[in-house]
Amino acid sequence: MSHTTVGLIGAGRIGRVHAENLVQIPEAHLRGVASPHLDETWAEGLGIPVRSTDVNAIFNDPSIEAVVITTSSDLHVELIRLAAAAGKHIFCEKPVAFEPGPIEEILSIAANAGVKLQVGFNRRFDPSLLKASEAVRKGDIGDIHTIRVTSRDPTPPDINFVKRSGGLFFDFTVHDFDTVRFLSGSEIVELFAVGEVLIDPRIGAAGDIDTAVITLRLANGALAVIDNSRHAVYGQDQRFEVFGSSGSLAIDNTRATFVTTSTSKGVFTERLHGSFGDRYREAFVAELRGFLSSVREDRPVAVGAEDALAAVRAAHAARKSLAENRPIRLNEALKAVEAVGAGSSR
Repeated sequence: MSHTTVGLIGAGRIGRVHAENLVQIPEAHLRGVASPHLDETWAEGLGIPVRSTDVNAIFNDPSIEAVVITTSSDLHVELIRLAAAAGKHIFCEKPVAFEPGPIEEILSIAANAGVKLQVGFNRRFDPSLLKASEAVRKGDIGDIHTIRVTSRDPTPPDINFVKRSGGLFFDFTVHDFDTVRFLSGSEIVELFAVGEVLIDPRIGAAGDIDTAVITLRLANGALAVIDNSRHAVYGQDQRFEVFGSSGSLAIDNTRATFVTTSTSKGVFTERLHGSFGDRYREAFVAELRGFLSSVREDRPVAVGAEDALAAVRAAHAARKSLAENRPIRLNEALKAVEAVGAGSSR
């Protein structure tokens, strides 16, 4: 089996997940990693030959065919530009950018450079979500009426991360917006978001919220509800339901094992996964293998920057809805963003 030579940029929490997966994937050869605060011991332990604090070590290496970008979100666009200019295929973690304009720009840049650009919406590769999406497409539950997405993290993020993350809707709920699109096969046309700071006042002081509920109206007439929390004390809480005219599909939480112990003291199951990395372990590997397959076989990626663009537009609408306490149509939010952009360029 042929392999694709890969360089990874950014070795934080998610970067380490991807690096540790890449060294286990037969179709990949992880040749290099670049990160400002690189843990040399960790990188050497993975057998990565090129280790640097300079991203040019990746871009200037002619043997590297593809890059995986897992830096902080504010660096994504510039790194995508550099990767495309170097002729490298690109896998970039979400969100690609916080504004629609730069995402539209890099869509064009990648297309003109003739390189693949895949975005890290890993849930699309989760076996259960993938099966549910396929069932909806086949019409197994008839016309879609409602979708419910519950997404709650086991621990709040570091406050420094909150300050540079773009906020709950852009860092966290962006996955849920994409999940609604993926499960429904339709586009979000209107939403109403409410949110509060109920977990950590420092999150509020940083200008963000930690708890939210968003109702959505879709182009196919269906309705959806997303509920988010930064702190579920019992573990990674990820549940989904699609209800239609002929039935429903439900995806429950997963655990390391599904053993149920019944005794005179009660009935017990194992705790939920303690992190998104554990919950979506299979999906993280599958999305990288899908990307590498697209590169080798020269076929379109499964999830691209156009999907990132749709999710970011929804995030802008949610932020506007929260601020103005009213439903927002996505085309209205987009016009507002464009108006701000035009004003700042004058």
